[in-house]
Amino acid sequence: MDPSQSFNQPPLVSSSEKSVMLQPVAAPPAYQDNPAEYPPSFPSQPVPQGPYTQGPYPGQPIVNVQPAVFVTAAPLANPAPDYLGYSIFTMLCCCFPLGIAAIIYSCSTRDANYSGRRELAEKNSKTARTLNHVAVVLGLISIVLYIIYQVVLFQNIKQYP
Repeated sequence: MDPSQSFNQPPLVSSSEKSVMLQPVAAPPAYQDNPAEYPPSFPSQPVPQGPYTQGPYPGQPIVNVQPAVFVTAAPLANPAPDYLGYSIFTMLCCCFPLGIAAIIYSCSTRDANYSGRRELAEKNSKTARTLNHVAVVLGLISIVLYIIYQVVLFQNIKQYP
């Protein structure tokens, strides 16, 4: 590499080299409607059927492909309860973190019900119900403790003015 040239500058090329590079070496081959090794075929043309048929090209057998089968699960006829309303109530009124977890399990229960997975729906339903019950109990305990704290504080303020 020439040290006088900078990395930011393109290499110097003479105009005679440019003119040689821009000239085509040989003309492109003529267009062929049908190459010699391929028979004429059209996508809409039917392929003959029978015991001795060949594919679209000589020597290539036809391969029949069976259609894909899609199995979908139907929603459950008797779905498990999802406790979504109960979960929203516990999230807003009792215990926010447990309410969020209960909502996630409630939505999972609903998804499992729609996809036909009864065992998963029942497990998620039971978990959501348990989380909701625990959240309500914690919420009630915290409310009772807050009320007791306020009463004691109010009594202390009245005794020691």
